[in-house]
Amino acid sequence: MSIFRADRKFERFEDVTPELLKDEGVKLLLCDLDNTLRLHSEKEPADELQDWVEDCKKAGVKIVIISNNGRKKMMRKFCKPIGVDCVWWAKKPLSKKLTAAMKTYNVSPENSVMLGDKWSTDVLAAKAAKIRAWKVEHRKDII
Repeated sequence: MSIFRADRKFERFEDVTPELLKDEGVKLLLCDLDNTLRLHSEKEPADELQDWVEDCKKAGVKIVIISNNGRKKMMRKFCKPIGVDCVWWAKKPLSKKLTAAMKTYNVSPENSVMLGDKWSTDVLAAKAAKIRAWKVEHRKDII
């Protein structure tokens, strides 16, 4: 399989349901932030994101946001209300931060997935970390 091809594709993050995660044996869901879970312009988590994170947690899935965004303060401010840990300045497509997250939460690659919107960062980082790469469509403002 190509390192440039996602293992699964979805229209939006909400299509990755807690039931699907459970069926796929996912215990750790590493998520990109900008244009995957939020529009780049959003300063606070949307209600649908909060609900989705809560549902995933109830299903036993740990969510960690792994972003190339270097704004530590903004990342913490965004992630704290929804109760997820975050890693900033991840330097994807390097896989070091993904591998470190799996080690921190004691989850094997077989039970981990990277969810993102870009093949050039998120998919490549997942492939380098030897975990599944799930891709969503790039979120856009509706005009």
